[in-house]
Amino acid sequence: MSLSTLAREHVLFAMLGIPRLLCHPVWRNPDPGQGDGLGVLLVPGFAAADLSLQLTSTWLRDRGYEPAGANIGLNLGCTTALVDHLEQRLEQHADATGDRVLLLGQSRGGALARLAAVRRPDLVRGLVMLGSPVVDPMDAHPHVLRAARLLARLSAVGVPGLMDDDCFTGSCFENNTRALAEPLPPEVPALSVYSRSDGIVPWRLSLDPSADCVEVRSTHTGMGFDPDVYTALQERLVAWSTETRPALCAV
Repeated sequence: MSLSTLAREHVLFAMLGIPRLLCHPVWRNPDPGQGDGLGVLLVPGFAAADLSLQLTSTWLRDRGYEPAGANIGLNLGCTTALVDHLEQRLEQHADATGDRVLLLGQSRGGALARLAAVRRPDLVRGLVMLGSPVVDPMDAHPHVLRAARLLARLSAVGVPGLMDDDCFTGSCFENNTRALAEPLPPEVPALSVYSRSDGIVPWRLSLDPSADCVEVRSTHTGMGFDPDVYTALQERLVAWSTETRPALCAV
């Protein structure tokens, strides 16, 4: 990763886009009745936390949705364990809102959200992935892979809560790679947002054949602050939230 790319992908550089977003009509024209209380589960990216999607959460709440965080810390753990946790959060949020839930994930969070959607389509109203490596996660930028493998080494010496070698070569890797390659169920509409300016995830890795793929001109870390992302998001959410679907089955 060049120094210029590293600088552009720094979170402080990405935050320079916030004033543009806040002045844009997609932010300035909320419609509190749009979401009608539909739940949204927000899944942050690798080494990020729920706070990284706070602006997205605010935008959703101002439009009548019920956003909730994934509560997965910094998203550094084992893939299978994180998807297990997302399944529990889906169940909780669907129960709290009385309906299927929209899943919205950024970067690795989008890949985890997709895995959860494949596993539990009965709980998912729609799926949004922002700069997510869903086609071939192991083809992400070498710097990202080195950081992930460092976590595996730390896990091997006893540091808890991190992904381990099984996430790269074992059954965890094989099962989740297979699940990512599965087509999304027809009842789960999906949007994948990608950018050719993405310095973290090569844009081709976000071209999910099961999703409506939309290109923006954002950096990877800047997608949550890009008005074009919210414009694409609003169009889909309005359609998904107004679709008539069977009621959530009580267990």
